[in-house]
This record gives sequence, C-alpha cells and structure tokens, in this order.
Amino acid sequence: MARDAGQDPVDGATAGRPPRRVWVEQVMGLPISIHVRGTERAPVNEVETAVAQAFSHLRRVDSVFSAWRDDSDLMRLRRGELAEPDAHPWVGEVRALCREAEHRTGGLFSAMLPAPDGGPDVWDPTGLVKGWAVEGAARHLALVPHLSFCVNAGGDIVAGAGRDAGELQAWRIGIEDPRDRSLVAATVELTVGAVATSGSAARGAHIVDPRAGTPVDRAGSATVTGPSLLWADVWATALFVDPERGRAALEAADPAYRCLVL
Repeated sequence: MARDAGQDPVDGATAGRPPRRVWVEQVMGLPISIHVRGTERAPVNEVETAVAQAFSHLRRVDSVFSAWRDDSDLMRLRRGELAEPDAHPWVGEVRALCREAEHRTGGLFSAMLPAPDGGPDVWDPTGLVKGWAVEGAARHLALVPHLSFCVNAGGDIVAGAGRDAGELQAWRIGIEDPRDRSLVAATVELTVGAVATSGSAARGAHIVDPRAGTPVDRAGSATVTGPSLLWADVWATALFVDPERGRAALEAADPAYRCLVL
C-alpha cells in the first residue's frame, strides 16, 4: 500500500511548501482523501465545487459497480434483473477495459472470477473500477486553475494539476513494507501520474490468479507507477499474481510504467 509521506500540515505551509487542504470521505467501502495545494491562488469556490464533484463522481460509480449494494447495476445484472443494454453506459465501457486489461497482461488480470457457490464464473470488474473511478474524479480537479492535487484511494494515488499551476512540487509517497506495515520500504515522488500497489498485507489473500482460479496466498506486494492509475492498478495486480511473467508483459506492453516488487 502507498501513503502520502509529505510533512506539510492541513491548511498551513511549512518548509517553503504552499498551503494545503485535505478532504476525506468514506466512499466505495474505503477512505478516499483529496489533497490540494495552491489554494492561495485558486478560486476558493471552484476548488470546493471540484472536490464536491469528485466525491459525487465516486459515489455514482459505487452505485453502478458496487458488489456490496443490492441495488447496484452490477448486482442487478448478476441476478438477471437488468439487461446490459439498460444498464448505465459505464458498464459497457468498463467491460471493454477489462477485456483490454486481460489482453495486455497476457491473462494475469481477469475480471472473470470463480463464483463463491461453485457456479459459473462471474464478472467482477472491481479490480479495475477503483483506478478508473479515481481517474474520473481527478478530472474535475484538473479543471481548477493554479491547483496541484493528489487523490488517495486506499493507497492507490493519482496526482495532477490544473492549468497555470506553475512549477509543481512533488508529492512524496511512501510504499509500505508488506511484511511490517509500520515501516516504509521505499518512497516515490509524483507531480503528475499515479502509483498503485497490490498485495495481501491489508486484505489477506483476496487477489485471484485467473490461470488457476484460486487466491494468491503469499506475502509481498507489487507497486507500479506511471501515467494512468487505471493501468498502474491493473499492472500491480498482474505483477503480484506472477512477478516474473508480469514484469515481462509490462515491459513489452507499457514501457512508460515502472514497478517495484517486494
């Protein structure tokens, strides 16, 4: 898991850093924080509107793709209560992205998972949706001038800036040691881009190897940095499933991304 390793406080400035504000909401079953810098120049009403729109976008994604809400489009599709043409258009977009992710990773990422009752495999896009959703939310923040921002969704992070943001100061991101989560194993710096980590330290053996249809039950983690949180998250999952094959596939398909396997 990644976490913000910066030292500048909320609503204050230190060591030459510009003022920073933070908002946190519980969305999609996890805490999501939005950090912004540059509020002394950015229009306050635009900042607050963009933050509200970002959280609203995430709540809307949750209403469509949640695997825990009985009334989500995803669960209604699974129960046969909703035909896909009648579902939110995001469903078709995400299904296409899941197919692309499976192709890019050579089958190390898949949205088709074994059903818990032993029945036919079920479509579960949650391994891709979080990164895709946070990227969509961040686009609202990128519309605000003079603003630098960082969105942290349970350790998966996207950073960016609005127009005329000037020289950007990097956000320092700490990568947890998966064998001792009180320690930071490495740090990365982001101005514009993303970092995602997959592993078993926080949630146990929840990542499924699609080749065997069984959870990956081992320690460690895989962290990927690059331009897109969606693809960083997909590749982190693929690398955790199979570090050797995942690294080879990543280097061949997406050389703009870098990985750290612990």
